[in-house]
Amino acid sequence: MEDKKEELSSDGSAESGQLKPSLDAGASSGAKPDAIQAAMAGANSEHDTELGRLGYAQELFRTMGGFSNFAIGFSVVSVLTGAITLYDYGLEMGGPAEMTFGWPIVTFFTMFVALSMAELASSLPTSGATYHWSCELGGKNWGWFTAWFVIVGYISALAAIDYGCAQFLMPMLGIHSNPSNLLMVFGLLLVSHGLINQYGIKLVSFLNDLSVTVHIVGLAVFIGVLLFFAPKQPIDFLFVGVNKSGQQIPYWGAFILGLLQAQWTLAGYDSCASVSEETVDARTTAPWGMVISVVVSAIFGYIMLLALTISIHDIDKVIAATDAGGNAIPAVVAILSHALGPSAGNAISVIASIAMWFCGLGAVTGVSRVIYAFARDGGMPFSEHLKKVDERNHVPVVAIWVTCITAFIAVAGSGNYQVVTSISTICLYFAYTTPIFLHWRGHYSTPLVKGPWNLGKYSKLINFVAVLWTIFICSVISIAGDFLAGKTMAGLLTFLTLWYLFVERKRFTGPHWLGKGLASSAAGTDQ
Repeated sequence: MEDKKEELSSDGSAESGQLKPSLDAGASSGAKPDAIQAAMAGANSEHDTELGRLGYAQELFRTMGGFSNFAIGFSVVSVLTGAITLYDYGLEMGGPAEMTFGWPIVTFFTMFVALSMAELASSLPTSGATYHWSCELGGKNWGWFTAWFVIVGYISALAAIDYGCAQFLMPMLGIHSNPSNLLMVFGLLLVSHGLINQYGIKLVSFLNDLSVTVHIVGLAVFIGVLLFFAPKQPIDFLFVGVNKSGQQIPYWGAFILGLLQAQWTLAGYDSCASVSEETVDARTTAPWGMVISVVVSAIFGYIMLLALTISIHDIDKVIAATDAGGNAIPAVVAILSHALGPSAGNAISVIASIAMWFCGLGAVTGVSRVIYAFARDGGMPFSEHLKKVDERNHVPVVAIWVTCITAFIAVAGSGNYQVVTSISTICLYFAYTTPIFLHWRGHYSTPLVKGPWNLGKYSKLINFVAVLWTIFICSVISIAGDFLAGKTMAGLLTFLTLWYLFVERKRFTGPHWLGKGLASSAAGTDQ
């Protein structure tokens, strides 16, 4: 195992000259490139040793710097994906006021969740992320359920991301948006993500760095063109509240349901923790990656929503927009086409579609690493295959393709986009909040050994608010689709519980280090 670690560390350090944050720091301090590479190799070696204490070999390339880690989270959050593909839903539920007030409300409370998770990522930086945190804080039972929530949540998210991307591409390609055409384009998008993830982490790292550029430039163009060239409503239009959902509920009820748009968008930042084993100095880099990806996404996303909303010419026509074949098209496409003209509108839609594609790419990377980590501990059926890492590219190939195939099946068997996104949001936030709750509970018994990035004396309060918000928002989201999301989650919980009690409870032993105090040892002694 030592020979393998030395080989991987050497490969990682050879690439370290391309890592932007480290080079920038070195340039400002006058450090020589050789010294920078030596320091990064030392950081790699330290984290490889931590994995060794947990009983894991360093099988994945540790080449990601701070910018690449942030890029993963920023790309998966992708405000050009979630906020746009669910724009129709938010507009129907609360009108312009949903965009003006709903987004900042969700952002405020989501920060409590992100901060709580960042602290945990610093303590135990492994690909298992929330799964391993729950195991460390609550035991194998909590960890097993957490892992499945993450997997189901991410696969549902990937399905919604790429299906939304397909919906955007159809009008631009001049193809009627009928179900068969949508499934075909959706499948091709998944295949492209699977192939690129298979080629190795260095390519994915480069593309996720590029994704940040695409998102930033895309958002700047998106916002700038709308603000400077599109006809706009008066400012007070942003405060108009309308309920176009067709449901017999008061406006405030529809508004709360519409929060799904913002909450689903502001998810996926845990991807920064899921690639910890491929990140240099992960105990500080991954936590900052999560927090910064949420902050940057929230700011740019809010400006984009306001610019888009104030450019609406007619709410009813935007919601009811169709293509030449009478098939519904996304509201955002209708807004852009009317405000900027068909050609300019399509050009801006292309930017959004590219961002969605990058978002799907990052989602495949994140969930395949969780599957790999869970299978490595024997937690899944066919774990011996799912945990295999390709010797040439050093990526979990089987996990990557299982992710893509399952996402396709999820959409093919579902007829409600909002329900898919609801299930994704509920599962992911269940997974996020389980270790946060266990950590909060642990303040009263055995505190977690904290890493260098921690919340200090405010940890317990921030954890508590995060748990309360998750309970509230998941309860609300479960109502979506005439309670179909809630019924689906109840069915999933029942199935997982029965499966665990009768099959996995005795078979699954949890991570190798569970109960041996190795996680605390690997986390260090920083308090």
